[in-house]
Amino acid sequence: MNIPASELKRIVIIGGGFAGINLAKSLKGQKVQIVMIDRNNYHTFQPLLYQVSTGGLEPDSIAYPIRKILKKLKDFHFRWAEVERIEPEKKTVVTNKGEVSYDYLVMATGTRTNYFGNESFKEYSMPMKSVPQALNIRSYMLQNFEKADDSTDRQERLSLLNFCIIGAGPTGVELAGAFAELKKNVFPRDYPHLNVAEMEIHLFEGTDRILPPMRPRSSRKSQEFLENMGVTVHLNTMVESYDGTVLKTNQGDEFSSRNFIWTAGVTGAKIPGLPEEALLERFNRFKVNRFNQVKGFEEIFAIGDIAYMETEDFPEGHPQVAQPAIQQGKHLASNFERLLGGKEMEPFSYFDKGTMATIGRNKAVVDLPSRGSFSGTFAWLIWMFVHLMALVGFRNKVVVFFNWVYNYINYDKAARLIVRTYNRKGES
Repeated sequence: MNIPASELKRIVIIGGGFAGINLAKSLKGQKVQIVMIDRNNYHTFQPLLYQVSTGGLEPDSIAYPIRKILKKLKDFHFRWAEVERIEPEKKTVVTNKGEVSYDYLVMATGTRTNYFGNESFKEYSMPMKSVPQALNIRSYMLQNFEKADDSTDRQERLSLLNFCIIGAGPTGVELAGAFAELKKNVFPRDYPHLNVAEMEIHLFEGTDRILPPMRPRSSRKSQEFLENMGVTVHLNTMVESYDGTVLKTNQGDEFSSRNFIWTAGVTGAKIPGLPEEALLERFNRFKVNRFNQVKGFEEIFAIGDIAYMETEDFPEGHPQVAQPAIQQGKHLASNFERLLGGKEMEPFSYFDKGTMATIGRNKAVVDLPSRGSFSGTFAWLIWMFVHLMALVGFRNKVVVFFNWVYNYINYDKAARLIVRTYNRKGES
């Protein structure tokens, strides 16, 4: 890889998500050479992916070029590449574009979709972890509505209009709410000759409540919101099989559906090359100490979703959400400054700012760390403000804000475009 030699210590960062970007930005002014490697040339604001998949936002509203985000860094080099493995004995990262050596390596690779070993889910379901996947869902949803509008077979039409979402965490809940709003406000106008009332939205959760990470009150309120919007919630229900047409559950129920969206779990996006003892296999997360150093290595670090750090407050590791990733990135940057200055590093301590999820128009829930929970319009406004301010780039903030205002006033979602068709296995 064509990276100039430098007398400065080289820090290689793998991943341009929340953790990697915040680390790199916080290294500004330090006397180091920074190399970032990512399979995409942009940073994705994942909390708003569901709005891309349901036509509320265009993808460029929630994505931003990595080079532009970090353009003010001196001696910064970005490489668009896939990491194949790490060779710690040679202090080298091997990619599909070549090799790069490091003095310090930081893994910030995040997560990928976890299908829990079920190949049929992987083959036929639609995940939502990236911009292309969100666009696939948007295209496929609109394609199925076009087919339903053209179909004279009622059973086929019902299957095309049945949306099954697996996993009732924040992503699943937000997606179900967005589909419900499309059913109520948008599709009746787009398809006046189609009986949109035939559209069904099913949300499946294997535990006894939706939004398991949140407080019971927020879970109950969210379920109440969804059911009032027409979403059918199935608790204590595991999906056992799906063949592309029929979904079967452990309750003995069967659902005919062409729309099978998987939001049920994630696993760490691990990189080969490190010894097994450095990895917590069941989560595919690298074991790190309080300084985010990977077990057995002083010069290799892991931050964000890929890092598994046990603390007294988080005995099973930090939640795999944006805030721990952001805070670990910033904290590691300050530790690099201390490390390169010959000082001792400081242990990481996570400050929990709370959890929130939106269900739809004027409907959201918020859990505060020590001040209870609240829901409704005020929670929805807070959710919008927090996410708007967290977006990267002034342009994106303005575009998203005006999209939200337009959607709110007109009960509309303007990005209902099939820019490229999407076909699952066996379809044409």
